[in-house]
Amino acid sequence: MKKYYCLALLIFTVFTGVSQEKKWTLQECVEYALENNISVKQSELDVELAELDQRDAVGDFFPDVSASASNSWNTGLTQNVTTGVLQTQTTRNFSAGVTANMNLFDGLRNFKRLQRSKISKLAAQYALDKMKDDITLFVVDAYLQVLFNKQNLEVLISQNEITQKQLERTKALVDAGAAAKEELLEIEATNADERQRIIVTENDIRISLVSLAQTLLIKDYEDFDIVDRDYNIFGTEIMEKSVYDIIERAKEERFEIKTAEINQELAQKDVEIARGAYVPTLGAFFNYNTRESGQGRVAGVEIDPDNPTREIGVVENTGETVVAPNTVNTIGSPLPFFEQIQNNDGITYGLQLSIPIFSGFATRNQVQRSRVNAKRAEYELEQAELDLESDVYQAYTDAQGAFEAYEAALVAAKAQEQAFEYATDRFDVGVINVFDFTQSKLRHENAQREVVRTKYDYIFKLKVLELYFGVSVNGLKF
Repeated sequence: MKKYYCLALLIFTVFTGVSQEKKWTLQECVEYALENNISVKQSELDVELAELDQRDAVGDFFPDVSASASNSWNTGLTQNVTTGVLQTQTTRNFSAGVTANMNLFDGLRNFKRLQRSKISKLAAQYALDKMKDDITLFVVDAYLQVLFNKQNLEVLISQNEITQKQLERTKALVDAGAAAKEELLEIEATNADERQRIIVTENDIRISLVSLAQTLLIKDYEDFDIVDRDYNIFGTEIMEKSVYDIIERAKEERFEIKTAEINQELAQKDVEIARGAYVPTLGAFFNYNTRESGQGRVAGVEIDPDNPTREIGVVENTGETVVAPNTVNTIGSPLPFFEQIQNNDGITYGLQLSIPIFSGFATRNQVQRSRVNAKRAEYELEQAELDLESDVYQAYTDAQGAFEAYEAALVAAKAQEQAFEYATDRFDVGVINVFDFTQSKLRHENAQREVVRTKYDYIFKLKVLELYFGVSVNGLKF
């Protein structure tokens, strides 16, 4: 039993270790964010609401059908509907009916509302796609920041390894009396400064990982990590295009413009719907109703035994009284429920025409208000196009500047590497002192870090430009 327990514990430990060692790729981070980000979920709910609005618009073409039923009791002094006599009684009455109303014509407003609902659904989808683009860029930026910090740490560690070797060499020289102790102290200070910067960079890595995890809504900060890999620069062919080509493509592909165009269409539809209130409306109605009662019914007539005759007049010539039989109704039991329902039913149907004449300027004001909103939507479209042109110009200029900075950083790094190799050789033979060697080494380190920084800055700005050119989120190359 103990053997199986140890085996199970070993398997659990292995699988736990694997789960904790999972490292996220950029694609996994983007996909996870798009599935779990709250803003994306809210935009998806907006799409669902737009679909429900479209269903409502379709439902306006169908008749409204409703059914009703009522069964009531009345106790007190009321008129007997059979005899017509007021008496204290308890009566029960049942009624039921079905009513249908259908809009035959309302100035085509129902048809235009359906068109508007379809446009509104498309606008919600554009907003969702725009949100996904924004989330993707946000995740990419946070991911690249982690990579930059990690590669920055690699540069610092590699430089510190050189310092460690020089420290050991200088110690040996000082112990042999071939070097002054001041040189050892200088290298020790350099080593301490580098170790401090390594610690700061390690903290930067942790902070950037936490920031990325929060973006993905991942709460396990301690075990969260990304794949350590070096991303190459892809998609540089877009820099060969002119900025005007990118702007024109962006106007066709970007969701900012599509959303503004859709909003303009919506505003125009609102004007058409509002103008429909000027037109007469025609509707049809149909009603079926029936009733049943628990009161007694008139079963027949008979001579009143207490007063068999009644006076109905006098003969003028003879003065003789004219009498007639005095009859009373015979009250019987109510008819069966379903028989009364069948006998007492009725149907009402017809057409109803409503002609608007005066509504206190409400219709006129609503039409004018809709026209103002349509004009506002037109201005917003123009502003969106201007903003997009400015954003594309800025993104294109930023990408060009980032590329030039990256190229300059490569040239500077190569030059500093050669200078550092030369300084190392001179330091080894004692031509230059520790201070000059340390300064050359620091310049070499800064040049390497600048290459890493400009590289990831250029990659990110290149991806921004690709999105403006219409490249889909899944089509971004890294």
